[in-house]
Amino acid sequence: MKYGLELQENIFAPWRLSYIAYDVLKQELKTRQLDHSWTDRDEADFVNLLDNELSKVYDFVNAKLSEIDARILYCERTIQTLKKNSTMHSDANYRIMDEALTEILFDVNDLSKFTRVNFLAIQKILKKHDKWTGLNLKQEYVAKLREKPLDKQRFDVAIVYISALHDICRHQGKTNDAKPIGGDQNAFERATAKYWIHPDNITEVKAIIMLHLPVLIFNKSKKWEPEDAAVSSVYFDNTNFDLYTGRLQRDEMAEAIRFRWYGPYDTKTVFVERKTHHATWLDGASVKDRFPIKEPTVNSFVNGSYTADMIAAEMQAKGQSEEMIKDMHFTATGVQKSFREKALEPMLRVYYNRTAFQLPDSQKLRISLDTDLTFIREDHMDGRTRHGDNWRRQDVGIDYPFNYVAPQDILRFPYAVLETKLQTHLGQEPPAWLTNLVESHLVHEVPRFSKYLHGACHFYRERLPLLPWWLAELNNDIRKGRIDNIGLTRSRSFKPLIDGRYRRAMLEEKERKNQLAVVEGRALSNSPSSSNNSNDGSTKASSPMNRRRSNSIDEKLAAQWRPVAQNNNSESFTAIELEPTNRQAMATTQASSQPPYKEPLLPTNNLANDNNGPKKRTLGLPVMFGNGADSPPRQKVKVRAEPKVFFANERTFISWLQFCALLLTVALNLMNFAVDNTGRIVGSIFMGVAALVAIYALYRFEKRAYMINRQIDGRYDDLWGPAVLCVMLVGALIVNFYLRFR
Repeated sequence: MKYGLELQENIFAPWRLSYIAYDVLKQELKTRQLDHSWTDRDEADFVNLLDNELSKVYDFVNAKLSEIDARILYCERTIQTLKKNSTMHSDANYRIMDEALTEILFDVNDLSKFTRVNFLAIQKILKKHDKWTGLNLKQEYVAKLREKPLDKQRFDVAIVYISALHDICRHQGKTNDAKPIGGDQNAFERATAKYWIHPDNITEVKAIIMLHLPVLIFNKSKKWEPEDAAVSSVYFDNTNFDLYTGRLQRDEMAEAIRFRWYGPYDTKTVFVERKTHHATWLDGASVKDRFPIKEPTVNSFVNGSYTADMIAAEMQAKGQSEEMIKDMHFTATGVQKSFREKALEPMLRVYYNRTAFQLPDSQKLRISLDTDLTFIREDHMDGRTRHGDNWRRQDVGIDYPFNYVAPQDILRFPYAVLETKLQTHLGQEPPAWLTNLVESHLVHEVPRFSKYLHGACHFYRERLPLLPWWLAELNNDIRKGRIDNIGLTRSRSFKPLIDGRYRRAMLEEKERKNQLAVVEGRALSNSPSSSNNSNDGSTKASSPMNRRRSNSIDEKLAAQWRPVAQNNNSESFTAIELEPTNRQAMATTQASSQPPYKEPLLPTNNLANDNNGPKKRTLGLPVMFGNGADSPPRQKVKVRAEPKVFFANERTFISWLQFCALLLTVALNLMNFAVDNTGRIVGSIFMGVAALVAIYALYRFEKRAYMINRQIDGRYDDLWGPAVLCVMLVGALIVNFYLRFR
């Protein structure tokens, strides 16, 4: 598709006049070269026109951002008034503010798309200009784009504030100052899944998650700033890349060692982290251990002069618990042993901005979204000195996109990385909204994606015996066709729609379910986190000591996260369950009426096999509705057709043509070499059959292609064609025998 058409499809109608006039700029390039070659005057006029368009877009974005900030401030003051004034404290008023915040959130999403679309349009027109004129305006225009940047617009601050206010409205003015849970997290297991998100969809995904989970903020005593989301890690390995190979092959006891800090480069606390695959001391469970040390002591820790005993003595002096000191001593001793025996050295820095979504007092579900992912070399293997005698480079901070770093030392990852972590030890199922999100067009699943493995295989490919499987995925466009009623859309009157429904309708339906559950005597929690709500980009310092056990989702479990094909009433389509069935309504009223992040996360076998009670719904299984009058209709989700579908249609058409060619060969031989009229008549009959079959095959080919292009539900098989062909062939043979032996 040409970019001009793509731009028209992505235009938000109320802002149409504020978009870059791409067609005008393109027409200007064409018309000026019809009767003469490109001159300096033409160049000056074109640059002036492009400058005007850039200024128009940039001023509009800034005006909208100011408007959004003012609306957020208004909502904050109104909510504070509702909290302090008991006469105004009502569900209706909080609902009004919730809808106002939802409208602001949609505007942030639309503005994010507006900014990206216009930035791409400028890049496209500069590329077209250079191609047609032979000049290099794209390089010269970089300075102007830096003065009025469209690619550095950040909407994270607005999203964080909207999340905090949304959370207050969701709990009708109740707030909770609980800190994120810390301490030993070894008592539970987690199932982790990873996804790539195209830049076009990042803000929308953030907004969808924020409507169900608050942004987690660790330090609420200070104003949140964009640098609070920065996460930097230095990974260590040796020149043989033993740690890389062990992690890629998933060897027993394979480890990854990194030093991580949060926020600015000069942060005083650094976390020493070690990931171990199938740790023997935990009966084969994978674990992540970490402990904090002060940045000035990191070099001493690496060379072994700052020992685990010295760290333990300092912790004892501060009154830390014996258990924390024991865990720290075990981890520190193991890390220093690896440094000595494996000759580890700084190899790679990984930087990203993280937005985390989690209830501060609950670890059932944690979602993190990492943007601006960047890999920077730290090693000296090519003879260049980078980190010197220090444990990390001192010439690189957190100022993305790091334009001052040499191109051969940096890799900017093209996508954001979404990671979901679900507790599995309680036999929980994923919330429905999360299932809809990960099965939608907005994300692309990449199982077992590793940041360190990806960065290492880019910079040191010639030294590595194995490469990760997902490298081939980078050659494909991960964007998919939009699925109806999924994500953030607008109605014809531009009202916000969440998964095809109004926010008010969703809230009212939730209230009806809660009321029904109360009538039936079921105990339901009134709000998802009546005890909690908060925000933070990472568990960063959720505790100085952290140990996490994690298990990857196995193939059978992962399959339950995906839709499956069904055949019912002669229709074939991909079905995703969006509503509970009638038979399950009584059994799942409690679970379905709870807030999304209170729902079970992963299925349990004992519930699935329980024959004494109603069975629980399992994701991915066919959905059957009863015949009752109030049965909700099954919803079908259209999925973009893969290229192999078109190739299959072509192969079917070619197979029919091959049969026609064979039949035509027989007919021509009979007509040209027959010694009597009987042979010629039979040849003519076979030729007619071949012609009819060829025409019919062409008709079926075009019809199927039409249905595939427009994603029409219907029969793609051929009921009558083969049967009619057999009848015609048998008829031709009967005529042949009759004429020959009469």
